Amino acid sequence: MTTNNNKMIKGIHHIAIRARNFDSTMDFYLNALDFTISHEWSLPQFNLKRAAMLKSADGNSFIELYDQEADIAAQGRKIKEGEEFVQTALLHICMSVEDCSIAYERAIRAGGKPCIEPMVLHLGMPAVIVRNSLIYSPNGEVIEFMEKAGF
Repeated sequence: MTTNNNKMIKGIHHIAIRARNFDSTMDFYLNALDFTISHEWSLPQFNLKRAAMLKSADGNSFIELYDQEADIAAQGRKIKEGEEFVQTALLHICMSVEDCSIAYERAIRAGGKPCIEPMVLHLGMPAVIVRNSLIYSPNGEVIEFMEKAGF
């Protein structure tokens, strides 16, 4: 049996996103979701003109943004011109928030689109109570806002 100190995987570090419009996607994460720029770079060998690591307010997780033309490992295929949505294995990104209603409204005001309005779910038996909401970012990601739950 291993102890927690010997476990190899410590947690999820970041989620990488291909931005259709790099500047507006970065602006949304910085201004609507309170991320900050941790680092920016380019990698010509991967056709990557712009990339940025954005740090969450608690400093424990990151969103990595890539420009539209980057040739990087990815799920599925690139979205085609005029196509709204291509579903891959990644279903949504969940952000921890104090109040899912406030986060939802703020994201909508910043250009997000409604997906699921704030609601309360009762998961399993005994029930874990979850209060959450979901939006579509201006770039197309599904973002969930979830208040602290008993997981």
